[in-house]
Amino acid sequence: MTWNLSAWSIRNPVPTIALFLLLTAAGVAAFVQLPIAIDPDVQVPKVSVTVTQLGAAPPELETQVTRKIEDAVAGIGNIRHITSQIKDGSSSTEIEFLLGTNFDRAVNDVRDAVAKIRSSLPQSIDQPVIRRVEASRDAETLVEYEVLSASRSVKELSWIADNDVTRAMLAVPGVARVWRSGGVTREIRVQLDPNRLQALGITALDVDAQIRSLNTNLPGGRGEVGTTEQAIRTLGSASTVEQLRTTQISLGDGRHARLDTLGRITDGESDPDNLAFLNRVPVVYLGAIRSSGSNLVAVEEAIDAKMRELARSLPAGVEIRKSWTNATFVRESYSASVEALLLGASLAVVVIWLFLRDGRATFIAGLAIPLSVIPTFAVMKLAGFTLNNMTLLALALVVGILVDDAIVEIENIIRHTAMGKSPFQAALDAADEIGLAVVATTMTIVAVFLPVAFMEGIQGQYFRQFGWSVAAAVLFSLLVARMLTPLMAAYWMKPLPHTEQKSFLVRAYDYLLIRALQYRNLTVVLAAGVFALSLWLWPQVPTSLVNAADDGEIDLYVLMPPGTPIEQTRQSALQMSALMEAHPAVDRVFSGVGTFGDKKNQNLFFIYLKPKEQRRLNEKQVEAELRSKLEQVPGVRLSFAGSSFTGGKELQIVLQSDDSIALERSGSLLVDQMRSVPGLTDVNLASELARPELRVVPNLARAADQGVSVEAIARTALVATLGDNPTSLAKFNLPGRQINIRVLLDPRFRQDLQAIENLQLTNGSGQLVPLKAVADIRLNTGISQIERYDRSRKVTVEANLAPGSELGPALARVHQLPALRNLPAGVREKATGDAEVQKDVFNGFGGAIAVAVLLVYAVLVLLFGGFLQPLTIMISLPLALGGALVGLLLMGKSMGMYALIGIVMLMGLVTKNAILLVEYCLMAMKGGRSRLEAIMSAGETRLRPILMTTVAMIAGMLPIALSLGAGAETRSPMAIAVVGGLVTSTLLTLVVVPVVFTYIDDLEQWLSIHLDRTSQQDRRQAIQADNQPDLPVIARSLPTQQE
Repeated sequence: MTWNLSAWSIRNPVPTIALFLLLTAAGVAAFVQLPIAIDPDVQVPKVSVTVTQLGAAPPELETQVTRKIEDAVAGIGNIRHITSQIKDGSSSTEIEFLLGTNFDRAVNDVRDAVAKIRSSLPQSIDQPVIRRVEASRDAETLVEYEVLSASRSVKELSWIADNDVTRAMLAVPGVARVWRSGGVTREIRVQLDPNRLQALGITALDVDAQIRSLNTNLPGGRGEVGTTEQAIRTLGSASTVEQLRTTQISLGDGRHARLDTLGRITDGESDPDNLAFLNRVPVVYLGAIRSSGSNLVAVEEAIDAKMRELARSLPAGVEIRKSWTNATFVRESYSASVEALLLGASLAVVVIWLFLRDGRATFIAGLAIPLSVIPTFAVMKLAGFTLNNMTLLALALVVGILVDDAIVEIENIIRHTAMGKSPFQAALDAADEIGLAVVATTMTIVAVFLPVAFMEGIQGQYFRQFGWSVAAAVLFSLLVARMLTPLMAAYWMKPLPHTEQKSFLVRAYDYLLIRALQYRNLTVVLAAGVFALSLWLWPQVPTSLVNAADDGEIDLYVLMPPGTPIEQTRQSALQMSALMEAHPAVDRVFSGVGTFGDKKNQNLFFIYLKPKEQRRLNEKQVEAELRSKLEQVPGVRLSFAGSSFTGGKELQIVLQSDDSIALERSGSLLVDQMRSVPGLTDVNLASELARPELRVVPNLARAADQGVSVEAIARTALVATLGDNPTSLAKFNLPGRQINIRVLLDPRFRQDLQAIENLQLTNGSGQLVPLKAVADIRLNTGISQIERYDRSRKVTVEANLAPGSELGPALARVHQLPALRNLPAGVREKATGDAEVQKDVFNGFGGAIAVAVLLVYAVLVLLFGGFLQPLTIMISLPLALGGALVGLLLMGKSMGMYALIGIVMLMGLVTKNAILLVEYCLMAMKGGRSRLEAIMSAGETRLRPILMTTVAMIAGMLPIALSLGAGAETRSPMAIAVVGGLVTSTLLTLVVVPVVFTYIDDLEQWLSIHLDRTSQQDRRQAIQADNQPDLPVIARSLPTQQE
């Protein structure tokens, strides 16, 4: 019934034209509403639990907090991994759930599990913060701004950035959160003199407690004085810093002292924990992160408009300047994908014209591309898709396929017209003749790509939009080919002169085909040899996950020795920034000293490169040159971020164990051995080296004698050196806000070990004793960071790939190292990062290909009504593999995620050519022709449409194969695999498929004869059984003597 649709459309042009006008209008309306993104929104359900405790060391946090939280949440269902990172004063545990887990329920389950153990956690910790983690690539910084002024202080700029700019950004729909780097936080600092405290007989703890209790405003009830009711407020907060200085501090024996006699009171800022520079100029830097699912370009434009509006109301001399936006690369990538789509379509139309040399026929066939692509946008809108790399790649990928059905239809109509028929009759006859082949080729393409849409895991979410977009576009192309193409040909084509002369190409093909049929065995052996060569080539092609795209940005982390002061880190950052700015390919350099406050000994650099056309080196080459320069800076450890699909460096080896000593030893040994592996750079342990510590070890006996608790000892050291917990600090009121009042020792005493030893504590009798009287104070080293994976300690050895190296071969070389082959008992390797995703991707595509083969065979069986001849078509599948592998090897590309897409696509394309041949052979034989005549006629008739569709497909792939446009380096392996596979498979299919057809036909005839003989025997037995009704039933199945 499907192929009769063409005749109906030809005879009913008005509803057909109206249908396509409606589809086109719907597609255009959907296109302008589709959001633009860099990638599909891949949501991995993750929940984080963050616990902070000021001044707590990682080992204590691991035992007292992290392990308990991990044990509490481990019983929740659908957990995939539990990862923890413990640093100074902070424990962060991230729980990753299986895909498909309800996000809200996961958050609630984690919150309930933590609430049940809250009483067993230390009371001095801050309230655990439980939140969902935006693990999609949407959760990356969208746009960055710098706030600068030549006349304002950094303190003033920081407040403007926090109060005005940040609030304005958060008011934009689609902005999830805003981060700040650089600047300072204003606070009142009470910097005590320990000698003065000792002389007056008071401790820093006492001063802190009294300021907190005196400098506060509290509700005081309600009064009824006179005829009205009044609210009572107790206002103890100082209104000015000068008033705070005059606060009377009780000394405990009736004496008092003004606060300013105990130390210096200043309206200043907190100790800097991070600094920001742009080209070595100090700035306050802000970054906006968009919410998942929002329109990237629309959000960026809305932020820009908000910033322009805000700039008009800012104080004089303050400027907001956009420094960077991810939308630039997204726009470039989007434009490149659209250009590849349009260029591929144009080349495909040119190919059609070169073959047909008829303007009207070319227009009719070429019209299939927009009429298939545009309605697909409506399907994408209904499905909630975005215009991203995968959906646009899907459309660019199928440009050649979209025109295939129309080419086959129009070429067949032209052939019938050349027989002397009128265009109207030729369209009716040709459409009816080719109907089965067109439907079969389209449905095999759909059958190939649908399993990709249903893949599981992260890669499944990534390719869901890809698979459905391809399927929708191909189905629309079938609708165009079966309805509009024959309709337009019937009413618009001109009659062509009748000709029966064979072209040189057809005569050459006839000669080759006759020879192949004469030497059938040799042809099959050669085809098998080609397949065997493909199997041999497969392991020769390096494997990877995703090829790096040159997006014009390099991220660099630089680690200095633990304990390095932030001032020394700043000097190193400025020195390295100067070296990077001097490189001709570098446009500007952002330096984050202290990495947003996490580590004062770490620098983060965003290196923004000039546009591609203004530099001669690609991103990887620039990175290599910068590395050679920066390695000359003493005392730094470089760590380029790489182009990992999962974030971090490209190669990660995770070792896991409960034996921390064996684990650290194994990790260090592996680092040493990996540094000798060719193709690896930036080999380091992810964790830091041991940090210097000042350990206060209570002497329990002396502390008990003095009546001093361990908690009092710890709080004395904490308040004196860092100040109290932020939630416990006293507050100073300013118009519209509050700032902290931090009580701590004067900086010159915090650097004096003797001053720390003499810190005063109050003993059980109310007398003061020095800290050294109840504790020993020693210099030592300790762990600066602890990482855990699935409830065991882990160490991660990371490395980047040098230019020309691929992940698969690098992993193979690393796994041959003695350090990994001979791991100590209890130490095990755990797959993670790109290696884990690559394994999942290859397994996922392996399963998808297997399912696709079965679906293609099932579709062919249904359409051809038999089980044997579809095998002829299926034999074409392995013929494409060799060409794809040769193409990848010749072009120096690896077998990764995009190349696998090309392999999947080839399965549908090569079956298309085989279907055209086999379907015509069967039709000719049913028409009374001999097998040889049918094969030769099929070859001659289908040669031109096969070559046209193949060359059109190759032409459509060329823009992607040549890596034209932003981000095209990532997609090029796919196009190269398709082009290589099409070249070899087309040549082999035209020769091998007819030969295999003869073998299958021989098998059919043999089975037919054998089954017919068996059927005759069964009929004779049935007749004899009917003549002997009294015999037992079992005897009816016995053969007679005659038989």
